[in-house]
Amino acid sequence: MSERIIMRTGEALIAGGPPGTAAEPEVIIGELDGPVGTAIASMTAGQAQGHTRVFAILNTDIQVRPVTLMVSKVTVKHTRYTNILMGTVQAAIANGVLDAVRAGDIPKDKANDLGIIVSVWLNPSVTTDDALDHKILFDIHRKAMATAIHKAMNNQPDIDWLLENQDKITHKYFQMGLDGKI
Repeated sequence: MSERIIMRTGEALIAGGPPGTAAEPEVIIGELDGPVGTAIASMTAGQAQGHTRVFAILNTDIQVRPVTLMVSKVTVKHTRYTNILMGTVQAAIANGVLDAVRAGDIPKDKANDLGIIVSVWLNPSVTTDDALDHKILFDIHRKAMATAIHKAMNNQPDIDWLLENQDKITHKYFQMGLDGKI
């Protein structure tokens, strides 16, 4: 059996598609008999209006392993947003989890012992985009989820890289503020 995984964290930003299709999941991964499992149980039982928590599923009645709890970063107020989040994006997240198992980032022998909490960002502009390409949206969110899991399970970026590159990196929106663009 693989080593015990108490808690790992990761994030990824995947963009490059049409407006509104970028994905930025943040994941917490850990054993179900530890703090992550407790959080999943508490969050599932303690729903919050506008931030409904749901399991990632491939389709109705087909939940993925490891159990993955999705939480929206955006307050959900619009039916169309809900349908896209709980349809295209939910399926993408589920597929990204399975991609991570297939890639070996999540040990297959731990699939029933681990849990994942994912904070999901879906651009609110999807509610007004009648030309939204659901295939592109799906592919980007799937890739972002698998990437976030990979980074979490491999402790990336590591502290040495962060210390070496700290002064070379400027947060995108901070730079935009410095440039007077926000």
